[in-house]
Amino acid sequence: MEQTITLKLLPAEADDETVIKKKIAQASGKKISSVTGFYPLKKSIDARSKRVFIHLTVKAFIDEPFQQRELLDFSFKEVHQAGKKVIVVGSGPAGLFAALQLIEKGIQPVILERGKEVRARRRDLAVLNKEGIINPESNYCFGEGGAGTYSDGKLYTRSSKRGDVSRILNLLVYFGAEENIIFESHPHIGTNKLPHIITAIRQHIINCGGRFLFEKKVADFTGDDSCIKGVITADAEKFEADAVILATGHSARDIFQLLYHKKILIESKPFAIGVRIEHPQSIIDGIQYHCHLTPAFSKGEGGRDAHLPPASYSLVQQVNGRGVFSFCMCPGGIIAPASTNANELVVNGWSPSKRNNPFANSGIVVSVEEKDLKAYQQYGPLAAMYFQQEIEQKAFVAGGGKFAAPAQRMIDFTANKISATLPECSYLPGILSASLKDVIPGFVYNSLKEAFVAFGKKMKGYYTNDAVVVATESRTSSPVRIPRNSHSLQHPQIKNLYPCGEGAGYAGGIVSAAMDGEKTALAVAQSLGVY
Repeated sequence: MEQTITLKLLPAEADDETVIKKKIAQASGKKISSVTGFYPLKKSIDARSKRVFIHLTVKAFIDEPFQQRELLDFSFKEVHQAGKKVIVVGSGPAGLFAALQLIEKGIQPVILERGKEVRARRRDLAVLNKEGIINPESNYCFGEGGAGTYSDGKLYTRSSKRGDVSRILNLLVYFGAEENIIFESHPHIGTNKLPHIITAIRQHIINCGGRFLFEKKVADFTGDDSCIKGVITADAEKFEADAVILATGHSARDIFQLLYHKKILIESKPFAIGVRIEHPQSIIDGIQYHCHLTPAFSKGEGGRDAHLPPASYSLVQQVNGRGVFSFCMCPGGIIAPASTNANELVVNGWSPSKRNNPFANSGIVVSVEEKDLKAYQQYGPLAAMYFQQEIEQKAFVAGGGKFAAPAQRMIDFTANKISATLPECSYLPGILSASLKDVIPGFVYNSLKEAFVAFGKKMKGYYTNDAVVVATESRTSSPVRIPRNSHSLQHPQIKNLYPCGEGAGYAGGIVSAAMDGEKTALAVAQSLGVY
């Protein structure tokens, strides 16, 4: 018989198949020889008490042959000669998963990506990190796979109402991700592995008959004031199709400006801005796994259990009615320059699949409200975008150029004291001691100052000068929303234009963007009479 059984295990036990079978036998009242096999359904870490446990839910097979997990099957069609064609602008998760869904419906996608494919993109990132020279079209935000390709591959989402999370995870496994992303409570692919999966998706799209074109930056639309017919790229090539899915990501400011200047309705959208903070991973491990309470740890001899992954955290604090929260936390990670233009400094974080770097970093950001944008009202719906840009320019100047980042030790930050020295930091272009109060807006600085102290009370040891605060974390989400009809998902003003994903304001992260891409593609198919 098959049974779903939840076990409470020590970390070492959760890594031992024989122990798990023994626990299954005990839970089911059977002999261990009756347990023919199992596979995990859900796995999570419980560190609420001083002793850390693993909660493991399994599908167990008892007194019957073991059966492997059944993954979802997908039916992709051949679309070389498809009767319907859709332009997809952008090859981030929204664009890629929209294209896959279009192929399943028998529609040919034509993907136009402003940046380069993943391998060439990696070379541009190396030049940015080592020489401080940025390619505005090929960087951490632009290029094949979008911002997520080199920003960690985190797959955790609370956006289950937006679509089928399991389907997205199964698709990623179909294209080469490890099966554990299906059952881990906070699944993660890793920046080192995600490019291979993105490449496999691209090759599959091409094999099915889709078109995939790089270094094709969209500069204009064709059609009239009520209906879009296609796009024109920066190199003056024209593409026409039955519909256009706009999946350009949260940093495509030129697209927001194009829409605004063509009087196509857009809206200013709430977002958040702040800094990225980095601790030694050992400090976060000690706090979260309670090993800092042991005598060995205090003597520098202890550490986390080898069967546990590097610890993460999630923090939130209300400061004078304003939200301050952790964002894109990267255990065992690296801080990276996520700028898209010269003279603007943005930082983000990522982790490799093993999360084995010695630092833990996280964005700590503050919600931006409409009242904070009064000085930018002349920009209309682009007010938040120009607010964001001005802060990034200040950060670049404070860092001294070449994308070095201004930084302070954490306690020095709260005391508005320029740090005499800075700790070792993973940020490759380098950090420069500076007053971040002169870089970020006053309400952001004051909110962060209070929140850091509060976080230190929630996590004993978090508030320390061994941590470094790096500016500026400003691309948390799009500062602009491109409206769409809630049913048809078309722009309310322009027929056949489908705003999609994080850049349009409808997603936040790889999985939610992928789900929105699929949702948008299905709406397109329905509009085109393809069911």
